[in-house]
This record gives sequence, C-alpha cells and structure tokens, in this order.
Amino acid sequence: MGIAELMDEHFSPHGNWQGLSPGYLTTAWLAHILSEVDHRLSHVQLWAAKCLETLSICLGQSVRELDFTDDRLALVLSELSDDQRWVAFERALNARMLRVYDLKAQWVRVDSTTASGYWQIREDGLFQFGRGKRHAVSERPQIKVVLSALDPLGMPVVTQVVAGNRSDDPLYIPAIAQVRESLGRSGLLYVGDSKLPAQRTRAFVQAGGDFYLAPLSKVQLPKEELATYLEPVWRGEQELRPIDRVRADGETRRIAEGYEREVKLCVQLGEQTVIWTERRLVVRSLGQAKAQKSSLQTKLAKAQAEVEALNEHKRGKKIYRQVPPMRRKVAAILKLHKVSGLFTLQYEQRQMITSPKGKPQPVVWVHIQPDEAALQKEEAWFGWHVYATNQPEAQLSLEQAVRAYRNEYLVEHGFGRMKGKPLSLTPMYLQDDRHATGLIRLLSLGLRVLTSLEFSVRRNLAREKDTLSGVYAGNPKRTTPRPSAELLLQAFEHISLSVITMGQQVYRHLAPLSETQQKILRLLDLPLAIYTQLSAVPSNPP
Repeated sequence: MGIAELMDEHFSPHGNWQGLSPGYLTTAWLAHILSEVDHRLSHVQLWAAKCLETLSICLGQSVRELDFTDDRLALVLSELSDDQRWVAFERALNARMLRVYDLKAQWVRVDSTTASGYWQIREDGLFQFGRGKRHAVSERPQIKVVLSALDPLGMPVVTQVVAGNRSDDPLYIPAIAQVRESLGRSGLLYVGDSKLPAQRTRAFVQAGGDFYLAPLSKVQLPKEELATYLEPVWRGEQELRPIDRVRADGETRRIAEGYEREVKLCVQLGEQTVIWTERRLVVRSLGQAKAQKSSLQTKLAKAQAEVEALNEHKRGKKIYRQVPPMRRKVAAILKLHKVSGLFTLQYEQRQMITSPKGKPQPVVWVHIQPDEAALQKEEAWFGWHVYATNQPEAQLSLEQAVRAYRNEYLVEHGFGRMKGKPLSLTPMYLQDDRHATGLIRLLSLGLRVLTSLEFSVRRNLAREKDTLSGVYAGNPKRTTPRPSAELLLQAFEHISLSVITMGQQVYRHLAPLSETQQKILRLLDLPLAIYTQLSAVPSNPP
C-alpha cells in the first residue's frame, strides 16, 4: 500500500520531529491496532517496547520505545485531521491501490454510521446528540462517519467525518464529489440505501455523468403511488421476471421477481436544469415476503389471544359490562400489535350471575376471527421494493441490480469492523475534534488493509480453484474459498522470535512457519523472507 512513503510525502511534521517518520510510525501503529484490537494511544508504547527487534528489522531502521509516546501519536492524528492534505493523500493512495490490484473501478457503495461516546458537547464541535439508524435520538453524544467503498473489495476510497447531528441526505453529494475527485473518473455506479435517492442527489449524479442505484423510501414513493405500480401485478396483467442466485455449492435459488418501468424526471440543480429518464425496478423479495408473513402470523396470534383473554371472568380481572369500553380496549390491543383492520369483531352483551345470591349483571363478550380478505390485501404488499437507477439496462439488468443491492452488506461489514473488532473505534477515548477525525481516518487505513488482504487471497484461491484449510480453531480440516482477513491474521498468532546475546554473539530462533502460514503468504504474493529475515544476524544488532 505504500502508506509510509505516501504519508511522508503528504504530511510534514514540525522541524523538531526526531526518530521514526510519521509514515513509518503510522505503519507500526496500524500493526498494533490490527493485532491488539485496541486503538488507545496509551497502550502502543508498552506494546512496541516488547517487539523493538522485530519492528526495527521489518521497518529497516532503528526503532526506539520513545517513538511511540502518546504525544507523538497525537501529533500523527493532528496531521491526519488536515482536510486538504488528507484528500491529496487519499487520492494518491487510491491511485496506488487501483494500480497494484489491477482494479477497474465501477461500483461505489456510500453509507454512513455513527459512533457514540462519553464526550463533552461544544456548540461547533463534532460530538453532538443526533439520530441513529432507527431514528431515535442518541442517548450519548455521537460522531458521524460517511464511507464510500469500492466493489468488489469493500475497500474505502473516501472517508468523511462530520458532526453527529448532521442529517444523512445532504452528505451524499459531497461524498460523491470527493469520490470523483479522488478516483479521477466518472461513469461510476453509486449504490446506497433509501437516503441516497433524494432528488437533488440523483440529479447531481446524473449531471456528473455517473449512475445511481437505491431503493425509494415511502417519502420518495408514497404508498398510493406504489399501489399504481402493483395493481397490474395484483390483477395478473403484469408478467414478472424471475431473479435467481447461484449459491456457493452451485445450487440455483430463486430470490426475487419483478419488472421495470420508466419515469421522466426534471430537477433544477442550481442554474442547471437536469432532465433524464429513470428506470424504476419493481421487485418482490421472496425471502422478505415469507419473513413478513411469518411475522404477521405471530402478531395475529398474540393479538387474538390477548383479546380472547378479555372474555375470562375471574377474580383480579377487569369485567367489561358495556360495549364501548370493551371496543376501546380491543382497538388498543390491535393497535399495539399493528394488526388493526385484520380481524372481524363481534360484541355480545350477556347476563351473568356473579354469585349464588347475586343479581344478574351485564357482561360483554367479544368474538374475534382473522379477516381472510383483509389479510390477503395486506400480504399482497409483502416483499415489494422499488429501486431507482439511471443506468441503461444494457449495463445493469434487473437481475444485476437486485444482486448489486443485496451486496450492500459489504459497506455495513466495513462499519462493523471499524466500530467493533478489530479496529475498535467504539468506545472512543479522545475528546479533541482533530484527534477524533485523525483516528477515524487512521482506522479507515486499517480497513483498507483488511479488505485488500481478503481480496488478494480470495482472488488467488478462485484463480487456482482451491480452498484454504487450517484457519478455523478446533477444526483444522475445515476449508473455505473465502477466508476473512481476521482468520488470515489469526493464523499467524504465536509465532515467537527468541533472541539471545552472548558477548558479541547474537543468536536468533524463529518458530518455523506452518504449511497454512506459508500458503497464505504465497496467496498474498508475499515472500517468506518477511519472516525468515527476522532470524538473520545483523553485524550491529539494534
């Protein structure tokens, strides 16, 4: 990746800087983060002190424990927080990665996530209360990260850090603009969630000669308009095209069905009027439809059981003697379970003797049954989504579009790695905005390492039609054609380097590499010398 050289080219520390350059310091720091699953600055120096010999040989220069103090690491983060220099560095890094891995950039996935922590809020700071994915206001201050990742790696090409209270919709245009600048090309397909296809964003993508693919939300496509798309299907007048997926075992499985239609759009973008034809892909996910039906059946059963329980007249339970209160209670139960209008209800008032000497008292009974006609109408909506794209069918068919969007988990997986293991963004222990920005950008470099590891090994395994074994703990014979980066790194744990100094003689012993470890290095196109050099005896030991 050339991180050390590129960083030293684009980031220049103050004149009093001594020891390891920022680039080589960052390279070693990334090794710490990926191996220790810990981004805390205070833990790096102690780690480096235990492996100075290895770091010196691998980096090809003398390494001191003082190179990894908190202050020096904080200075690196401050350098990385410089927006102008980071953009130039990221552009150079992207160019290098695309060239080294011989990638033809075509699809970019754009999404955002938040990370919360126990921070102090400043009016103009990054740490703010905001809304999360479920639209609930965060309980703790948060920061927002916008990630643009390149298929098929899931490798970040642009990382943006903004205040935690920023809404998602306006973030897509600057993210796409920066991707264009960083990759230096147009004609890319931008894939995102339902927040991407705001009209201005779609017009911006169209005007720039790019393409988009995203599902339309209920705001962008109200239920009434969606009904006009589905009515021909419900009447049996619209033929649906099957969409299949070939599984890893070679079995073909039907995952969806749908059709498409076209819509003319005209959006005023500043002084420019953008006019284009948009394809609307009307798709029913069979798996989601089945899951929604199962969920509805569960809610119906619970609601019906709670309503029928109102007919139980025993001590400690409220007895309804008038129809209106009973009707209100039943309505509340159905609303709670989100099944209003899906039952037929009948109320009956009876006379009931509460005790042998008591007088008859009126009691209301409710009879509840699922309304089959209403259920059929409700289930007719299950699994349907409408995707919007401006890419011609010759370049992106209905089937390709569905498969492309289903791979949206790639960027979500990246967020999971960044926020959890192994990059451990949350919880964040930094209070300074610059340091927080620099840390997120540093972790995005770690995410690039992970995705490039995976891509290299998986691509070479596919070329050789081979699999990798020996990477699953407790099951050494288990094989996989698509090992994760975490498994690949874990395979190199417990390699020990013993160094004994006797007078002027230095003796080194490196634990021999296993067949699995040697195979991984070969799949990564890396020489064994990366490890064997550690056992060589230098003339002047560091």
